[in-house]
Amino acid sequence: MEGGGGTLSEIYQSAKKLLMRAQDGIERLERLENSTSSGGLDSPELSFVVKKDISQVLSLCADMDRLWRSVQAKPQRDLWRRKVELVAEEAGSLKESLDRYFARNQRRMKEAQERAELLGRANGDSAHVLRIFDEEAQAMQSVHNSKRMLADSISTGAAILSKYSEQRERLKRAQRKALDVLNTVGLSNAVLRLIERRNRFDRWIKYFGMLITLVILYFLVRSSG
Repeated sequence: MEGGGGTLSEIYQSAKKLLMRAQDGIERLERLENSTSSGGLDSPELSFVVKKDISQVLSLCADMDRLWRSVQAKPQRDLWRRKVELVAEEAGSLKESLDRYFARNQRRMKEAQERAELLGRANGDSAHVLRIFDEEAQAMQSVHNSKRMLADSISTGAAILSKYSEQRERLKRAQRKALDVLNTVGLSNAVLRLIERRNRFDRWIKYFGMLITLVILYFLVRSSG
């Protein structure tokens, strides 16, 4: 009982070895899945090897299924049929485990992508919020500066008014002293008015004299011409 790839027994032994390697690969994939550090083969490479081994086992099961039917003795034929069925069932079970691993891995990749997109949006929102806070801080600083400038202006104005008030008080005191002096020398308001009228009269005399001088100069210049 030989096939294209050897006898039924040889093919069966090859299939069992592949099953054991595939089973070990599945267990390693599950350990890598639950571990934060990946040693040995990288997960994609290991999963590719496991998938290839399972496919080879299923292909060998097809060859063995053809070969066991040609066994002459019925007890031996039934025994081989059962062995091939067990190998096919075990290969099918490993294939389902690998498919579940692929599904979990794909789900994790999708979740990681969604987290990355969410984090990117969160960073964008955070930057927008920070810009708003920065603008508000600048506005508050501007208001603070305006208040400080207004306070300085009020303080300066108050100081100027205080100086004006002091000067006015000094002028009042000077006027009172002048009145005291005038009262002391016995000058009255009438005398002061008389002095003022005399000053006005003197100014008029001065202006009249200046006018007469100009007229005389005019005639002198004209006559000399």
